[in-house]
Amino acid sequence: MATPVTLPALGESVTEGTVTRWLKQVGDTVEVDEPLLEVSTDKVDTEIPSPVAGTLLEIKVDEDETVEVGAELATVGDSDESGGGGEPAQDDDSADESADESADEPSEESGDESGDESGEESAEESAEEPSDEAEDTSGTDDSATSSGGGSGGGTSVPLPELGESVTEGTVTRWLKQVGDTVEVDEPLLEVSTDKVDTEIPSPVAGTLLEIKVDEDETVEVGAVLAVVGDSSGAADKQGGGEGDEQPSAGKESAPKDEPDDKAADESDDKPAAEQEPGDDQASEPEPADEETPREGAREEEPKRAPSQAAGSPATSEGGSGSYVTPLVRKLAAQHEVDLSTVEGTGVGGRIRKQDVLAAAEQAKQPEPAPAQQQAQQPAASSGAAASAPPVEVSPLRGTTEKMSRLRKVIAARMVESLQTSAQLTTVVEVDLTSIARLRARTKDQFAARESVKLSYLPFFAKAAIDALKTYPQLNASIDPDKGEVTFHGNEHLGVAVDTERGLLVPVIKEAGDLSIAGLARKIADIAARTRDNKIGPDELSGGTFTLTNTGSRGALFDTPIINQPQVAILGTGTVVKRAVVIDDPNLGETIAIRQMVYLALTYDHRLVDGADAARFLTTIKQRLEDANFESELGL
Repeated sequence: MATPVTLPALGESVTEGTVTRWLKQVGDTVEVDEPLLEVSTDKVDTEIPSPVAGTLLEIKVDEDETVEVGAELATVGDSDESGGGGEPAQDDDSADESADESADEPSEESGDESGDESGEESAEESAEEPSDEAEDTSGTDDSATSSGGGSGGGTSVPLPELGESVTEGTVTRWLKQVGDTVEVDEPLLEVSTDKVDTEIPSPVAGTLLEIKVDEDETVEVGAVLAVVGDSSGAADKQGGGEGDEQPSAGKESAPKDEPDDKAADESDDKPAAEQEPGDDQASEPEPADEETPREGAREEEPKRAPSQAAGSPATSEGGSGSYVTPLVRKLAAQHEVDLSTVEGTGVGGRIRKQDVLAAAEQAKQPEPAPAQQQAQQPAASSGAAASAPPVEVSPLRGTTEKMSRLRKVIAARMVESLQTSAQLTTVVEVDLTSIARLRARTKDQFAARESVKLSYLPFFAKAAIDALKTYPQLNASIDPDKGEVTFHGNEHLGVAVDTERGLLVPVIKEAGDLSIAGLARKIADIAARTRDNKIGPDELSGGTFTLTNTGSRGALFDTPIINQPQVAILGTGTVVKRAVVIDDPNLGETIAIRQMVYLALTYDHRLVDGADAARFLTTIKQRLEDANFESELGL
């Protein structure tokens, strides 16, 4: 019995989605919850899994086509139904290809492979080189099974939908080059949009036959980015004299003599790639000896892909699988830094631009130079040099580059917010000494019990949420067209998260029902998933009040901009020890060392008056200074 696959609800206010890429083709066998396709909305790009196990019988929505939530995307059923309703061209290819590969693979796998082939070009290539295809298949069953489906003309890799209202994306970096072997779901390239930077995986296993979009080029959702297929397909096209496919054939010809070595390299690289959950994780650089078998193929890449000349050196030097941002790769190319020799100091060992600059400076100065300087200078001078390190000069100094899509969106929304509402900022000073002592006394026990660290942020969040229940005008939104104000019945707390792509604000729904422990877990969870680019679209919308920790990098306070359509945002500064005047019941007025913090509230003066803001902040101040959170911490 065939089962329809429909477009599910992908977040609050999301009514439609665009099919950006089909991960499976008609005739492919799928398992329960195995991704079938990628869908992009104005909030996020996501994969749609199969509700049942079976065979993909029919694709009803083409790539780059936009449909409403609930629309039928495909049909999954028994393989018998697929055989009866398949296209004639696919049946012919299946017969030819199955005969060639029957000695190496089960007949069922051959049938799945043939399901991906269609068109005259597929039939010709299958007939021309059956022996080569069978020879490649004997290398590894898994890779051949996946790549065989694209051997006829290759499987197109389109730009998937990457979020609601996202209509285009910019290719920032190719992780693979023409001729490289790829596995299913192995990242091929990085794409940047106004919502998020993400990696586009390969829908099938095989060889990257063609790159259709250069780095820094912007294309619409649904545009074909690359073609992945069987390596024999690239050889056929080279022999057939197709000009646009010759670069792919040339790329494949170098490593084809030693497919086993190349497959070993790719298998070594894959675990590293899987450990990269996005832009914020990076694996350790690959050892130099693992790159040696691929040097021959890498040397010809700039000639065959001149548009990617800037990215190729970084890719080869960084090692396939190690993640670096486009900026770091560009800097490495400019300074001729071998990324495989650079030790990253970022999150998860990721290589940062500071690491590249340091390596470039070190390369300019030979190792004997420091010894010579020490011999020429007194010992005291070495101590002076250690206390005054050289000024770090950014490679961006004196350069011009395009803004990322996410940065453009942030800029547009910030300006829109300032133009929409009348914003003022009120600041209060809070004594956190009691909370600091409570935190120091319970943080170890809390971490062992909750598996997250106890920072000051959950205390700020809890105090703010409690105050919102008393002053709902700060937990409201304005509809100027209708002339209405909505005082929300729940506190959906947005928490600003700093990522290398830009500032994002995931939302903790129903935050008013959570304790400090619950808030700490939620904040840690959404922050980690946001930095790893794993946050869902529905989690980036629906907030009613926002909390931004501007003190995380040492700022005393800031004047944050309201996240529309909200009417207020609270900024928390860094907690510092200062000498302040206190009124002690025994000593009277005295000077003491206290833990102090500034809280800055930006509010919409169209709805909130200065007195309302002051009362709201005073309530938060009193709640924090009283520090009655023992019950919240389970004490």
